[in-house]
Amino acid sequence: MSGAHLVTRALSRAGVKTVFSLSGNQIMPIYDACIDAGIRIVHVRHEAAAVHMADAWAQLTGQVGVALLTAAPGITNGLSPLYSARMAESPVLVLSGDSPLSADGTGPFQELAQIEITRPLVKRSLRPTRAAALDRDVTEAMQTALSGRPGPVHVALPFDLLQQAVEEDGSPCPEAPARQRTGLPEQQARAIAQRLAQAQRPLVLVGPMLNASRAAALLEAARETLRAPIIPMESPRGLRDPSLGTFAGCLAEADLVLLLGKPLDFTVAHGKTPSFHAEAGVIVVDPDAALLERAIEGLGPRLREHAQADADAALQALCQAGAAPSPRGDWLARVEAAIASRQLAAGAGGSSDAAKLLPQAICGEVQRALDQADDPILICDGGEFGQWAQAFCHAPTRVINGVSGAIGGGLCYAIAASLARPGATIFTLMGDGTVGFHLSEFETAAREGARFVAVVGNDARWNAEHVIQMREYGADRLYGCQLSAAARYDQAAQALGAHGGYADTLDDLRQALAAAVNSGKPACLDIRMDGQAAPSFASTGVAAKGPH
Repeated sequence: MSGAHLVTRALSRAGVKTVFSLSGNQIMPIYDACIDAGIRIVHVRHEAAAVHMADAWAQLTGQVGVALLTAAPGITNGLSPLYSARMAESPVLVLSGDSPLSADGTGPFQELAQIEITRPLVKRSLRPTRAAALDRDVTEAMQTALSGRPGPVHVALPFDLLQQAVEEDGSPCPEAPARQRTGLPEQQARAIAQRLAQAQRPLVLVGPMLNASRAAALLEAARETLRAPIIPMESPRGLRDPSLGTFAGCLAEADLVLLLGKPLDFTVAHGKTPSFHAEAGVIVVDPDAALLERAIEGLGPRLREHAQADADAALQALCQAGAAPSPRGDWLARVEAAIASRQLAAGAGGSSDAAKLLPQAICGEVQRALDQADDPILICDGGEFGQWAQAFCHAPTRVINGVSGAIGGGLCYAIAASLARPGATIFTLMGDGTVGFHLSEFETAAREGARFVAVVGNDARWNAEHVIQMREYGADRLYGCQLSAAARYDQAAQALGAHGGYADTLDDLRQALAAAVNSGKPACLDIRMDGQAAPSFASTGVAAKGPH
């Protein structure tokens, strides 16, 4: 048995049946071993796409998503989506080929200090030194990815270890990796549950791993038991997340906020006023000691309790703690109404070109198609059009660009979603700037039999930057934001094997959406639209009450 076969043995034991990869010299032994292991390799057109796909796979299946990249330029091409996966709390394993261990320091082909580069981006980065330990090293890496706050890990695989023959010594194989959780001690769970029960207007803020797509049953049970709003936060826009409506006003009213696996960071305005009421108490439960220290320092006397525990285990412990909260029906209804609010603020959503479709209208047609699907999945990329999509489209399963704020992964997410759930109806919405990042992956999608509809809002510019330049510098200082108005992304996708469609009216859009869904192919719709700034919603006008 070769070292490469030990790697695939570890993957198979973990239930991995699909790996996302781009071929390269140093990983050919693993390609060969995947044949014997029956592991499907989805080979892509750029290494970043492989990591994006592994990220979405992890989010949608709960399993470890695996990306297999070649050495030096291969692993470095995958760094940006590795950061996105870390911020999205996705259990991803990146395996990379590496120069031979025996040639260290002699200048071998593509020698690079890989683990030093990836270490700040992952939970664990390692380079094995013994072929016989490859199974255990890879298994332990996956264990790390799944446990605590989930996140990516990286294993750099020296080429000589992959090729080395390994004698079976009869020692037992490692156990399959599984999530290991640090629970909330019973006494602390009772104390925190009691504080929540006594609060008049509590809020529980959670991170991406407890979003509605990944933890729907736990969230629903906890809301019912604790009688408190539980709000997943996974947008780089934080409290300005358009999918949260006017929720920010409710946060300013809360008398107690529990940050449950939700870091104290820019997305919650660092816990400062006026976003938080000056007299509101804050409780922090987090698996990471460093983030607890940050909260202790940042919140000072407003910190009521803190504990080191995993978010899912802690939420279950709070539900079992036995505290009896008041019904709080008015507060629950107020928060629910605020999140559902979509009344555009004065001046928002106006058209500068009445002849073009507005992003809200495009989203409305997509939502009608989602409503007709048996198993709908919504994927929203970043940018201004992505914010309209997050505000006005919804589905039980959703993947967005995440706290990293990176754009460009939406097409890759859609491919992984289709391979993970072949029967799903998938819509991925993105701007014309975003689709350019991985346009060539339409060839991957067609080759691999993926099915989804990519709706490209085409306003012929990098609109987020256009909005900033207009606001900060004025129309006469616009620079570096324009894209070609003649570009036809649908035709480019068609040339790569996908279905293509074009629309510049609502009637054309309805027909294009129906044709795309029925095409049986990956589809790209080029929709000409009027570029709009991300939506902002009118405040409910309720004054922050704060604690009594």
